[in-house]
Amino acid sequence: MYAWEISDQLLQLKQDVESCYFAAQTMKMKIQTSFFELPPETHNALRDSLLSHIQNLKDLSPIIVTQLALAIADLALQMASWKGCVHTLIEKYNNDITSMTFLIEILTVLPEEVHSRSLRIGANRRAEIIQDLAYYSSTVVTLLTTCVEKTGNDEKMLIKVFRCLGSWFNLGVLDSNFMASNKLLMALFQVLQRDETSTNLHEATSDCVCSALYAIENVDTNVALALQLFQGVLTLETAYHMAVAREDLDKVLNYCRIFTELCETFLEVTVRSPGQGMGDLRTLELLLICAGHVQYEVVEISFNFWYRLGEHLYKINDPALHIIFRPYIQRLLHSLARHCQLDPDHEGIPEDTDDFGEFRMRVSDLVKDVIFLVGSMECFSQLYSTLKEGNPSWEVTEAVLFIMAAIAKSVDPDNNSTLMEVLEQVVLLPETVHIAVRYTSIELVGEMSEVVDRNPRFLDPVLNYLMKGLREKPLASAAAKAIHNICSVCRDHMAQHFHGLLDIARSLDSFALSTEAAVGLLKGTALVLARLPLEKIAECLSDLCAVQVIALKKLLSEEPSNGKTADPTVWLDRLAVIFRHTNPIVENGQTHPCQKVIQEIWPVLSETLNAHQADNRIVERCCRCLRFAVRCVGKGSASLLQPLVTQMVSVYQLYPHSCFLYLGSILVDEYGMEEGCRQGLLDMLQALCMPTFQLLEQPNGLRNHPDTVDDLFRLATRFVQRSPITLLGSSIIIHIIQCAIAAASLDHRDANCSVMKFVRDLIHTGITSDHEEDFELRKQLIGQAMEQHGQQLVTQLMHSCCFCLPPYTLPDVAEVLWEIMMFNRPTFCRWLENALKGLPKETSGGAVTVMHKQLTDFHKQVTSAEECKQVCWAIREFTRLFR
Repeated sequence: MYAWEISDQLLQLKQDVESCYFAAQTMKMKIQTSFFELPPETHNALRDSLLSHIQNLKDLSPIIVTQLALAIADLALQMASWKGCVHTLIEKYNNDITSMTFLIEILTVLPEEVHSRSLRIGANRRAEIIQDLAYYSSTVVTLLTTCVEKTGNDEKMLIKVFRCLGSWFNLGVLDSNFMASNKLLMALFQVLQRDETSTNLHEATSDCVCSALYAIENVDTNVALALQLFQGVLTLETAYHMAVAREDLDKVLNYCRIFTELCETFLEVTVRSPGQGMGDLRTLELLLICAGHVQYEVVEISFNFWYRLGEHLYKINDPALHIIFRPYIQRLLHSLARHCQLDPDHEGIPEDTDDFGEFRMRVSDLVKDVIFLVGSMECFSQLYSTLKEGNPSWEVTEAVLFIMAAIAKSVDPDNNSTLMEVLEQVVLLPETVHIAVRYTSIELVGEMSEVVDRNPRFLDPVLNYLMKGLREKPLASAAAKAIHNICSVCRDHMAQHFHGLLDIARSLDSFALSTEAAVGLLKGTALVLARLPLEKIAECLSDLCAVQVIALKKLLSEEPSNGKTADPTVWLDRLAVIFRHTNPIVENGQTHPCQKVIQEIWPVLSETLNAHQADNRIVERCCRCLRFAVRCVGKGSASLLQPLVTQMVSVYQLYPHSCFLYLGSILVDEYGMEEGCRQGLLDMLQALCMPTFQLLEQPNGLRNHPDTVDDLFRLATRFVQRSPITLLGSSIIIHIIQCAIAAASLDHRDANCSVMKFVRDLIHTGITSDHEEDFELRKQLIGQAMEQHGQQLVTQLMHSCCFCLPPYTLPDVAEVLWEIMMFNRPTFCRWLENALKGLPKETSGGAVTVMHKQLTDFHKQVTSAEECKQVCWAIREFTRLFR
């Protein structure tokens, strides 16, 4: 309570900006997060005090006014007894011109706060507020109109008015017919048409027009306003050209935002009736004019629209529509190719990570999405002909090759003479061409691996070309990525080149490769290795791993420098990628060719793990490497099982790294169905659970260790899937279920998903496979667990849904409730009824959160559901009452 009083006193003292800002912000935060602390009888006094403060401090600082306005808005939304707050505020202050600044600020933030995530006012209260704001919306617009008339061209006031109007448009409560004929709408376009409009006012006005366009997304129900906005925006073309002539980039970007929002709003009309009425294709012309601007940031604004247009036309799949829109896409692609050009004085390769590099990546994605409208082959051929027939500069050549690389995979590679000719010409590029051209040509070759696979005669010249690139520092990573692509697609043809790949792998660090490129090369090599004859795989795998193993041994033998041991993660990651992608086809009864190699490598991995057992990052990489080794040979890793589990458990007692739990889940997945392994795996689970529970039972333990929660329940879920009776018959299951109930409210995507999957799968074992001989025992054990914990579980799930979990987790929760209901519907109905009775019916501000009928309707919807998605829909709707 002290924070409320101190904040109020600081605002009364009005000592300086800093103390008043601190107090205003504290007051706002308290109202947002701790409003329940105040008794209802103090709410009116708080409101009057805040209104007094904002009036007294209105000239001190705009940021203080904003914080107090937010505090007043948040109070109004939560205080059910403050009826018609908009009307009250306008009545009180509209005749005083000096109060207009803070009145408009309150009216601006009020609609913005209605959907604020900081306030959990619930759907009922939110609907009541929106209805109230809609009722007074015309009063607000009239106030804003009067304000503009009184203050004339006062720029600061216009900015405030347009920000406020935009806020009400965003909430979607303005009457579109009333707005269509309102003077404020005309004022917006007059400001945008004026050449002398300042940057700040231009931006505020543009924001407002964009909000208005967004608000009429459903054009058919807002025809009058839609028409006014449509015609108004079309008048801005001249103003756009004037901004271009004056090199005013801020205004150019604003106009492009407006044109893009126009196209987004009228997208469905444009596709439904192109060239007619509000489907007028001049809207697309405006965007293409923007695409012609020299700055790439301008065209980038429109990317989402072009993507949506492509998606729309792809779904409709009407060739007649494709013909209408094709010329526009062709012109867009032409502009994009030009925007992708590097500066003529650029030196070195194209950068991937700067703003321009990211723009080019977005262009590449967009081209892939819309190319079907033009035709991949047609576009590819046209691009190639510009290189073949003209004599373009290096930067034009590089940009054309870049666009060709974006669409190469979508061109049919079978018997395609153009693709073959391109490949032939690219690998003949001399080393004298600009290095950026060589870089992009290497990327293009990598994208054309399907062509190489269909035409193996190209394999040698392509590999020779890429090897040249691999030896040059700036081109090495791109060449490695291209070789990786070739290996992935042309595995069978590449088998004859395996020893060449092995030579590269052995001297990997002599090439100037990024970590990602080096790992990619090893991945490609492993994919090819898996296609060799079985009798050769063991020896070749041993050779491929040898470099990494020797490096790890060397690190282990070195003395620590400055108390630090050398980092082995590079070598562990390389071994992991080799094990992960060496997947030969092994018939039943055959010994896995990789088994012997992994057994030989195990002592080095074990020693590395011990040497770095305190370092979570390195232990995680060791576990990852072991995980792929186990997955690689499956049951062939049986000889490692006991020493591996012993080491995991012993290190975990000292250093509870969650990756050991994950590795444990892999072992359970591989060996959990083997009768002779089950007890040993259960012992492992119990030994890992004890330190885990100690960690999670600490204050905020679940929240501070979400990875541990995630991996613990992955392990438990694997046990449920592979050997449910073993787990259900053990004493540890009770503790795991209790931990799951506690973790059900954890707001962490992966952790919550794992918890829900565990509970769902656990209950499902009492329902599924009822023809198997252990079904009755499973059902009985699940029944006992549910009898003990069912009510607590359902109550916690409902509480978590309403107060703790984000909406995306609700389908997982719905699946758990569905399984409980499938297991025992009558008992579940009772449990759900009890859980609903425990939910709060009113907010601290006196607003009704949930009505009795809403509770009974929800109970009926869930308990009478015939499929899981009906439960999910019901929960989605119900939890909105508490958000």
